[in-house]
Amino acid sequence: MNHWIIAPVLIPALAGMLLLLEVRERHRLRRITGLLSCAAMLATAIFLGDQAWGGEITVYALGNWQAPFGIVLVLDKLSALMLVLTAVLAFPALLYACCGDDRRGANFHALFQFQLMGVNGAFLTGDLFNLFVFFEVLLIASYGLALHGRGPERVKAGLHYVVLNLVGSALFLIALGLIYGTTGTLNMADFAVKAQALTGTDATLLSIAVLMLWVVFGLKAALFPLYFWLPAAYAGATAGVAALFAIMTKVGFYAMVRVYALAFADGPFAGLGQSALWWLALVTLALACIGVLGSKRLGTLVSYLVVMSVGTLVAALAFGQLEALGPALYYLLHSTLICGGLFLLADLIARGRGEVADHLQIGPAILNGGRLSVLFFVAAIAVVGLPPLSGFVGKVALLRSVPDPAYWVLLLVAGLCGLIALSRAGSTLFWRTTGDGSGLRPARRHLVAVLWLLLLSPLMTVYAEPLLQLTTAVADQLRDPDLYLSAVLGGDA
Repeated sequence: MNHWIIAPVLIPALAGMLLLLEVRERHRLRRITGLLSCAAMLATAIFLGDQAWGGEITVYALGNWQAPFGIVLVLDKLSALMLVLTAVLAFPALLYACCGDDRRGANFHALFQFQLMGVNGAFLTGDLFNLFVFFEVLLIASYGLALHGRGPERVKAGLHYVVLNLVGSALFLIALGLIYGTTGTLNMADFAVKAQALTGTDATLLSIAVLMLWVVFGLKAALFPLYFWLPAAYAGATAGVAALFAIMTKVGFYAMVRVYALAFADGPFAGLGQSALWWLALVTLALACIGVLGSKRLGTLVSYLVVMSVGTLVAALAFGQLEALGPALYYLLHSTLICGGLFLLADLIARGRGEVADHLQIGPAILNGGRLSVLFFVAAIAVVGLPPLSGFVGKVALLRSVPDPAYWVLLLVAGLCGLIALSRAGSTLFWRTTGDGSGLRPARRHLVAVLWLLLLSPLMTVYAEPLLQLTTAVADQLRDPDLYLSAVLGGDA
């Protein structure tokens, strides 16, 4: 049964290679291949999640080389949760893209699958170097996806995205060199054990390496001052790509959580860089509020909502108590799914307005505007945290677990700013109209994909208690790093 752990990496890898071999003109076949791959990933993620909820941490040693010498994949509650989230998001994102966006450039479907391969691998790997490898896989695929559809805006935003992430990759390699030079290992569990015994110069070098890791993970998560690439890149991408990119910032946050919980929650390096992360997260949250209020396009507004969620999550982690991680993970699920749905909905609105697209200015009435306005209303309530939807549940749980006045004020102000911005956007898009619509009607698959993601918010509200219990159980497992260490290293932990 352990062989199933590698399936979330192999399924998209094999599908991507098959898509590269398929004839490009056979669009129907390519779409079916991609959707079947995403469906298989969803089924596999649910199966692995059911296996992980039992509390056992499962280790898969590639080539049967045991840790710390071999490469291992590790399935625990956190990685299983992230796998399920990725699969739930990927299927509707691809379904939406299959309505025509996938034909705007070559190799879209293969790049989509390779992106999923990198994301799933990052969630499963138990090795820092292979975390770097999977980061590069997902980043290289995302470069192509960000430029998919061409156009000057996409090229400009894509170049900024590529350059910044190349710098981040270089820093990551330097940090890995320092870690290997001081500890002699890159296995996460072995690194966590050996780091506790370092003293003198080695301890100083390791501290520098870890601070560099926080910079790299902060760049991936879009934390201040490294978030400026995100709004343009996400708003400029096609809708299906932007929806998938909603999980990208969470990969950086996941890496922070994984490394922090293993090596820096206790011991001589406890709290290393924590104060800086706290203040950077609060600044990110504050600047995201300004970005939301100043957005001139609906896509840009949703992009700043993604940045807002990053500040909210990293601040909860940097508060220093893993008890806050349970509510933070619930909020992570909510924000990823609702922002993904909003990216798709923003594109539907843009299609219905014709040349005005998603610019927040007076324009023609939207075709099928009544139906889309209801979806926009539900999404707005959910994303800003108004009762009774999942955003409200997540924010209340976070406020109870992070009793800091600065966090309370900024989180509540962020909700208010989001409410003002989305209210203004809704009134401009749906009420302040001139004449009949000249845009396109949404296809049935468009609506199915949007409903898939947006209806998960009321579903998360109905099942809020068991979901919070589940995310709390994930946090409880992370609070006991010995479970992870003993599972990976056995008697050597």
